[in-house]
Amino acid sequence: MIPVSGVDGERIAVLGLGRSGRTTAAALRAGGATVVAWDDGPAGRAAAEAEGIELRDLARDGAMSDVAALIVSPGIPHLYPAPHPAIAAAWEAGVPVDNDIGLFFRSFGTEEWMRFDQPPKVIAVTGSNGKSTTAALIQHVLTEAGRESQLAGNIGRGVLDIDPPGDGGVVVLELSSYQTDLARSLTPDVAVFTNLSPDHLDRHGGMGGYFAAKRRLFAEGGPDRCIIGVDEAEGQYLANQLSESRADDRVIRVSVTRKLPEGWTVTARKGYLAENRKGRQVGAIDLRSIPGLPGAHNHQNACAAYAVARTLGLAPRVIEGAFASYPGLPHRSQLIAERRGVRFVNDSKATNVDSAVKALMAFDRVRWICGGLEKAGGLAALLPATGSVVKAYVIGREAESFATQLKGVDAEVCTTMAQAVARAAEEAEEGEVVLLAPAAASFDQYDSFEKRGDDFAAQVAALGV
Repeated sequence: MIPVSGVDGERIAVLGLGRSGRTTAAALRAGGATVVAWDDGPAGRAAAEAEGIELRDLARDGAMSDVAALIVSPGIPHLYPAPHPAIAAAWEAGVPVDNDIGLFFRSFGTEEWMRFDQPPKVIAVTGSNGKSTTAALIQHVLTEAGRESQLAGNIGRGVLDIDPPGDGGVVVLELSSYQTDLARSLTPDVAVFTNLSPDHLDRHGGMGGYFAAKRRLFAEGGPDRCIIGVDEAEGQYLANQLSESRADDRVIRVSVTRKLPEGWTVTARKGYLAENRKGRQVGAIDLRSIPGLPGAHNHQNACAAYAVARTLGLAPRVIEGAFASYPGLPHRSQLIAERRGVRFVNDSKATNVDSAVKALMAFDRVRWICGGLEKAGGLAALLPATGSVVKAYVIGREAESFATQLKGVDAEVCTTMAQAVARAAEEAEEGEVVLLAPAAASFDQYDSFEKRGDDFAAQVAALGV
């Protein structure tokens, strides 16, 4: 655990008592704070009470009178579509509002580091799509190279739940816009921006607010190195703002769509990763045969992870060897099984249109399982990517409405995962891929995208694969 610094003797309030909230409370108490906390759900309050955390309704009058700070869990809105009443109460009382990410960065360094040959480093990864795979891939490369590393944040352990790092240790954080938006302290050594596509727009008041939340990691944090995906205008803008000149190698540009100008760049075109620096190629990897990284979207993730590893001094051959053994993440282009020459791939994490497009483009002939709780913006942006789709099998409570938007695609309304998997398996031919890439949230039928992916895997297993 990372004890929170600067809170000894203070009373700190925690709003939201899920896993990260209770871990935050424990880390605050380890730092000498007295904690009062609240959760709007009775289950969260009961779990906290069982751990000896004092409960207090933080939205009631006077609840903030003796509180030095309010720490908010990521899922709780603090501005859009409306601030939680407890956050509004903190503003009214002049109480600073922060989150566990802010606490982590202000508490990470310790006096013990003075005895280290190499101070620990923090790698922070954000973006719309691919940040989980990128963060996990970075940590996998470091592990394979024999470097001490931990994975935390929006993936792995909570940031305050990790072990204090040792000499030369590396902490890899996946950070969502919910986490970067509110954190008062953001000071990574290396920051990564994968890409940007519309998501969580209600939470951020539109696309501008969403990008601004991501941009804070770079503008507020002042990282030593920035690795920026520049295949969207926002990435190009960010890289340009951070660079002092065309040759400024503090910024590494990443692309899977085109050749980049001079500077430090990592690109992947037609499956070949190339690192260029000072006008010459200094490293290359053939990504096409790496099973854990299929498709251009994963090649973008590989480019970002490669760039991070290079900033940490790892050789291209070491990185290539680690890539080859990367198993992939559950629910993200995860190969579940192969049956009579048909592959079954679980990409349940493809919860928005852009991530589903990337999943579809990774394969040539697809039996596509899609549908769920549709997000704002509709499905029109999907249609140009459906050329590889042999047939769609639509699930979800609004499956019929979802299917009618798939213009030009042979679509069958299945509603349930069991029926969709059975029908796709029955009709699939050798060389095809049965792909779960929903392009929608899961909450109409499942508690999470993980539960949806687990159901897909269970239905595939029931086929006798």
